[in-house]
Amino acid sequence: MADRPTQDQLGWPIRIVLGFGANLLALWLASRWIDSVGYKDFSDLLIAAAVLWIVNLIIKPILMFVTCLLIILTLGLFLFLINMGMVALTAWLVPGFDVGGFWSVAGTALIVWAANVLVNALADRAAPKKKQTPLT
Repeated sequence: MADRPTQDQLGWPIRIVLGFGANLLALWLASRWIDSVGYKDFSDLLIAAAVLWIVNLIIKPILMFVTCLLIILTLGLFLFLINMGMVALTAWLVPGFDVGGFWSVAGTALIVWAANVLVNALADRAAPKKKQTPLT
């Protein structure tokens, strides 16, 4: 029986670490680039990155399913509002992590998106390529 090719060649433990690292990097960059985004201690930033990862893992897919019609009607732009909601929820859940108003949340969501795209692209590029066997 032939092996079924998988999209995720790196494995889930490495993807977890990369996702957490991308969130940590993005929230740190947002705190440096946007004045109203901040944290008290580095441990608060670590907790915020973990909470954002968990929120994106559990709540975001549910919201995407519930609002799939709005996502289609807005040609995917509603996904940005969902991402903003995830950042705002993270700031609300983590006491030592603060995000200011609407534009700060929007900028942070944009930075988180860009960091995740960059890390995923680099991870896909670094993943070992699986040899394809010819079909006979």
